[in-house]
Amino acid sequence: MVRLIQVIAAAVTVAAVTATTTCSADSHCPEEAPCCSEYGECGVGEECLLGCNPILSYALDSCAPQPVCESKSFSNWTTTDEIIKNWEYLGNATANDWWVSGTPLVADGNLLLTMAANTTGTLLSSTHYVWYGKISVTMKTSRGSGVVTAFVMMSDVLDEIDTEFIGSNLTTAQTNYFFQGIVTGELEVNASMSDSFENFHTYALDWTPDSLTWLLDDEPVRVLNRSTTYNATTMQYMYPQTPSRVELSIWPGGASDESAGVIAWAGGAIDWNSTDIQEVGYDYATIKEVNITCYDPPSGANIQGNISYIYTNDAATNNTVEITNNSTVMASFEDTGTNMTAGATTAAAQSTATSSSTSDSGSSESSSSSSSSSSGDGFSQGNGSGSNSSIAVTFNPSFIQVSLVLAMTTVALMA
Repeated sequence: MVRLIQVIAAAVTVAAVTATTTCSADSHCPEEAPCCSEYGECGVGEECLLGCNPILSYALDSCAPQPVCESKSFSNWTTTDEIIKNWEYLGNATANDWWVSGTPLVADGNLLLTMAANTTGTLLSSTHYVWYGKISVTMKTSRGSGVVTAFVMMSDVLDEIDTEFIGSNLTTAQTNYFFQGIVTGELEVNASMSDSFENFHTYALDWTPDSLTWLLDDEPVRVLNRSTTYNATTMQYMYPQTPSRVELSIWPGGASDESAGVIAWAGGAIDWNSTDIQEVGYDYATIKEVNITCYDPPSGANIQGNISYIYTNDAATNNTVEITNNSTVMASFEDTGTNMTAGATTAAAQSTATSSSTSDSGSSESSSSSSSSSSGDGFSQGNGSGSNSSIAVTFNPSFIQVSLVLAMTTVALMA
């Protein structure tokens, strides 16, 4: 009976730790699940990597350090080697320039972001962050009511720079910005172009510590000066100013589970029987080329290395970012920013059993550029995050809970 009670206690403890816990400004993550993901859920492993919000986590260093900017160009998309699935990524930006959720494909040297019927679409994210630079994307958008294409710069503390496209309006690009998730200025300043589904256009952001310029086919369409964003009440500049990921996506803004306001903004309810879904099986946006040029860090930046970015204060502003030599690579999905090798023993023990199935299964859905090059322009903020572990072992809370239930049953029968 004592053994049964001990197993039950263990099951209750693990269930409490692994059950979904949400995080917000009013409720930070607990120590046992310290990382607040970009989706507002607490956990370890994946939740501690891209998008981990240090302000809402248990501590600033609960999130893993994030890879520094690298100047690169991507075009001639023909292979599947450098884009990694979100559930496989452990922080090794040297091995993988891009991370994906969804199904990207390649066609005619271009990368397609696809959205089949009744799915959430595809999100492609750079694994290296950008702390000021020029970022350009040459692409064709998706089309159709309720279908949204987006080119976004997103920081872990929710500084955001947007260029978005509504599929029912193919001659307008919407530009927006946010400071730590807060709408701070004029919303939806629009730019006009020819049909964005039929024609390639180049959309660019020229982002410096003092100004932000949106460009369309090399012509400025909006300029935001940092000096105009000062908030006298909070005594801070409400200007996007923290290291950010490049995100490209297609998503169903008109899906039935979105709010009425989002559906209206997205051009109405989505048609899951659209022309593109009927003809090719999915809605899609077409990415031809991505260029990233890193600029120097801001004057007075705290530079203690060249590998990763961390935050030193929960104000999460320009002057609280530090460039360090801290590794960005976790050993397994049991790790956190404060213990980057917590699951190393487990991974090593299971490597023999998993290596064969890992090598056999593969993935034919992800895609990457076969032509990428480093540029000498701008400050070289790091040369990657070092080598990754060869085996990725996913931490599966559901498996642990089921195993404990089976253990409880076995012990009960033996008692």
